[in-house]
Amino acid sequence: MASFLGAHGFDPGPTQRPLLTGAISGVAATVPAIAVLYAFGSLEVEAQILGISQPLTIAAGALLMACAGAGYSRLFGRAANYIPGGWLFGLAFGFALWAAGAVMILPLASHGQTPAGMAGIGVFASLLIWGATLGALVPWVRRPLHQDIDEGAKHRSVGPNAAASGVKPRGQP
Repeated sequence: MASFLGAHGFDPGPTQRPLLTGAISGVAATVPAIAVLYAFGSLEVEAQILGISQPLTIAAGALLMACAGAGYSRLFGRAANYIPGGWLFGLAFGFALWAAGAVMILPLASHGQTPAGMAGIGVFASLLIWGATLGALVPWVRRPLHQDIDEGAKHRSVGPNAAASGVKPRGQP
């Protein structure tokens, strides 16, 4: 995999639309995650902790997962498009979100309350499922969003326009 990244670069270009790809994949990955939350009773507990309704909890969660998906695509760059290993990158990212969000941020936002027992296990499992699904979806969502070479060459930051205008690629001194 390192040779793949070395040959093609780490940063996806603007024609790959990494943030949009990640956001769409993040929202789509919430569907199985919500099913896990329901199965474990975690959604009801989270709504009680936050003091909002379950539908509002789902809506807020979908918005947060869209942002997290965009962050995933930005953080992993071209590696997020790696079909055989994307689910594993996503799984690791879901674990990191659980560690940051459910373990640190939720208790801060809710005056120390956090899901425990089966509800806590459900939150953990839902974020792992969300991450694995996100990682598996990103390469497939990216394909229809990726611009063709004719459209992509019209961007100021790539192609002949970039060379003519003196725009330096990201990461170049």
